[in-house]
Amino acid sequence: MSGWRRLRSLGRLRATLLYGTILVAVTSALVALGPQAQARAVERASTNLHNLSHGHVGTLLGSAFVVDAGPIALWLPGLLCLLGLGESIWGSKQLIYAFVTGHVGATLLVAIGLTTAVQSGWTSADITRATDVGTSYGATAVLGALAVAVPGRWRAAVIGAWLGVGVAAVAVGRDFTDVGHGLALLLGMAVATRFGAPGAWTGWRLVLLGVASWFGFLMLAGTVEAMAAAAACGATGAVVACALTAARRAHLGASHDRCGATPRV
Repeated sequence: MSGWRRLRSLGRLRATLLYGTILVAVTSALVALGPQAQARAVERASTNLHNLSHGHVGTLLGSAFVVDAGPIALWLPGLLCLLGLGESIWGSKQLIYAFVTGHVGATLLVAIGLTTAVQSGWTSADITRATDVGTSYGATAVLGALAVAVPGRWRAAVIGAWLGVGVAAVAVGRDFTDVGHGLALLLGMAVATRFGAPGAWTGWRLVLLGVASWFGFLMLAGTVEAMAAAAACGATGAVVACALTAARRAHLGASHDRCGATPRV
């Protein structure tokens, strides 16, 4: 019976399973077609300034189905755990909303920033043709949304930790995709405040959270060199967030005691 319940639970992860199936199909097809076909697909699906300025707005969604991040076996399991956890907690609509908001929103914000940088002469015009495809912006938004969904006593520490990791990734990487990840993380946290109370955190969901968190850390850190800085900044962010939360609670408690105190006569 427990096995049947697990199969039914998997059946409720329709958006995650459908997206994973499409990614496998597209990636497998491009591998079969060869490196030249892969390069053309990445070029056409990229949300770079060249494509967007020429009216290829379809890349805002199409780029999420073309991945240029190495063998699929290395990243798909972690991605599915991340998305599956989000869908099991909130449902398909909220998962899609968080993913699309992060993917499209971060892409457009990065594009605005790059346009300003190019026009101001702060960066080379070559960046207008840089490749920018994959699932990372949307996945990072879901990661940010999950940070808001953890139980209340851990929420401040988790949010602070991920903000610290995001800051370290931007500071060390100094690439527009790192900035995009940071923006997507913030967008995910923002939209999650509209999702209401999440479902109960069962043992199985905590296991998925562990896998998803490790995947998210690797996705944001990017390189081995950045991992140490990301871990240190994440720990610092968690400590600072906990300290600020404790100070706020103490202040509110003191204010409550003053308001409720019996006046002297």
